Amino acid sequence: MKAIIIGAGRGRRLMPLTENQPKCFAPVGGKRILDWVLEALAGGGFAPRDVVFIGGYQIGVVRQAYPEFTYVENTDWERNNILASLFCAESFMQDGFVCSYADIIYRPDPVRRLVQSPADITLVVDTDFRRRYLRRSMHPESDAEKVRADGDRILEVTRRIPGEEAAGEYIGVARFTARGAAQLREHYHRVVGTHGEEGAFQGAASVRMAYLIHLFQEMLDHGVDMRRVDTPGEYHEIDTTEDYQIAQDDWR
Repeated sequence: MKAIIIGAGRGRRLMPLTENQPKCFAPVGGKRILDWVLEALAGGGFAPRDVVFIGGYQIGVVRQAYPEFTYVENTDWERNNILASLFCAESFMQDGFVCSYADIIYRPDPVRRLVQSPADITLVVDTDFRRRYLRRSMHPESDAEKVRADGDRILEVTRRIPGEEAAGEYIGVARFTARGAAQLREHYHRVVGTHGEEGAFQGAASVRMAYLIHLFQEMLDHGVDMRRVDTPGEYHEIDTTEDYQIAQDDWR
């Protein structure tokens, strides 16, 4: 099983930190964001040699610093989004995988519980997300990838859920068994076949510009079972300079 890190984008809202390096190289609490991700993944037994890194902007900088990774290049990173970027690494999905956004910091414990989940598809959910959004004016709560759930069973994943009705926020980390990965791939190719790369679906302007949560919701609508493991905070998304300062203040 591989750990796939999706890190192709530039992160313009973090300028000037991303002027000459990828977003995941920004230092927080004395470490690069990417090193915090690797430390968390190690909690689930993943070593750097298990990592497939999807790069785009400044991929050469990452290659030089982390030669032990397997690399996949998203050559169209300026014109697509997270979902299309993830599927650049489709050839590494067959035996199951864990995927992670590259612009987040989180702890090893939820990854440890993630890999122990008996479900075919499991998402990590921050149950304390609303407190964090009180400090985020540049990235409001309406942008959160929110989850509605019944116990550990996920019912809905969309930004449209009112914050007060959400069980939490999907943090960008998920695990797929071989069966779960097959379901993900099946529905992705069905969506592409139905809508084409430029067709809208699940609120995304196009498949090419869709987020991973758009495909999750499509799968849920077709009866695919998804479960959750929780983290009560202990997570930051670093999307803006404001987020960066909040993380610097909070994270040790």
